[in-house]
Amino acid sequence: MNNFDLQALVRPNIWALKPYSCARDEFKGREASVFLDANENPYNGPLNRYPDPLQEEVKAVLSRIKGVPAENIFLGNGSDEAIDLIFRIFCNPHVDNVVAIQPTYGMYGVCADINDVSYRNVNLEEGYRLNADKVLEATDMHTKAVFLCSPNNPSGNALDPNEIEKILVNYQGIVVVDEAYSDFSDYEPFRLKLAQYPNLVVLNTFSKAWGCAAMRLGMAFASKEIIGLFNKVKYPYNVNLLTQQKALEMLSDITKIQKWIVSIKKERASMLPAFADLPICEKVYPSDANFFLAKVKDANALYNYLIDNGIVVRNRNNVALCGNCLRITIGTPEENCALLAALRKVK
Repeated sequence: MNNFDLQALVRPNIWALKPYSCARDEFKGREASVFLDANENPYNGPLNRYPDPLQEEVKAVLSRIKGVPAENIFLGNGSDEAIDLIFRIFCNPHVDNVVAIQPTYGMYGVCADINDVSYRNVNLEEGYRLNADKVLEATDMHTKAVFLCSPNNPSGNALDPNEIEKILVNYQGIVVVDEAYSDFSDYEPFRLKLAQYPNLVVLNTFSKAWGCAAMRLGMAFASKEIIGLFNKVKYPYNVNLLTQQKALEMLSDITKIQKWIVSIKKERASMLPAFADLPICEKVYPSDANFFLAKVKDANALYNYLIDNGIVVRNRNNVALCGNCLRITIGTPEENCALLAALRKVK
C-alpha cells in the first residue's frame, strides 16, 4: 500500500499560502443583483463582469460526461497550466527533480527548465514500451513527480496500464498521467481510478477529440485535496467567460464529438497500412491516438518535400529514439488522400 503524504510533498510556502480572495468568492452562496464590489465598468454586460473563478457550471456538465465528481476537476488555460502548477506546488527550485519517459511531450521538460527543477529522462523500451522498474529506479528522495503520457506523444501508443499502476503503487510522489489523446484509445482512462490512487493526477484537454485547440481549455482530475492546491495557486480568473461559454456549447453536443472520434479512428485504421505500403516508409508504429509515428528513409528530405507541396507534418528526427521519424496527424479523408498522393510521387 502506498503511504502517500500530500503535505510532505508540497512546498511549505505553498501549503501555508493564503490565496487571493476573488470578489465573487466573498458573497458566494447569497443572491445579489447590484455588483459594486470589483471595480468593474457597469456597462457592456456580460463581458464587463469577471468570470466564475472556479468555472462551476462547466465542471457540473463535465462531471456527468467524464464520470468524475466536480470537486475532482480543475480547469486551466490549456493542460499546460496544470503541468506548470505541478512544478510550482510541489518542486523546490535547485533542490527537487521530476522523472519523465523519453520520448514524450516536450512541455514537461520546458516547465522543468522554467521552474529551475532537474528533469530526468528514462528511455522507453523497444516499441516505446514503458518499464516501470526503470522509472522507479530513477526516482530518489527529491523526486516530486513522475510524468507519463498515454497515449504517448510522439510515439502514439498507449502505455501498459499495469506498468502505470506499478508506479502508482510503489512511488510515493505525484504520478501524472497525461491522457490528452485517450478519447482515441480503447483503454480505460485513468481518471476513473482516482479513488484508488491519492497520488494520481490525470490530464485531459479540449484541444484534441473536442476540436477546440484555439479555446485553450485543459483539464486535470485528481483528489479533492490536490485540486484544492491547484485552485489555491492558480491565477484568480484563469479561464475567461468566452471560453467557459464555448465549452458549455461544445459539451451540449456530445454526439457530434463522438462522430468525430469514430471518423478519425476509421481514417487511422486505413492510413497506417496505406502509409506502410509506401516505398519511402520503413516502419509504421501502432497508434492509439489521432496521429501516428512512421520511420522513413530520410525524414529531413521528406519533410522539406512535403512543405514544398503545401503539406505540413512534424519532423521528429532530432527527438531521442525517433531517428528518421515523422509524426503525422490523422486529417480529413481529403487531407489524408492528398498526403498519400504526394508521397507516392517520391522516387
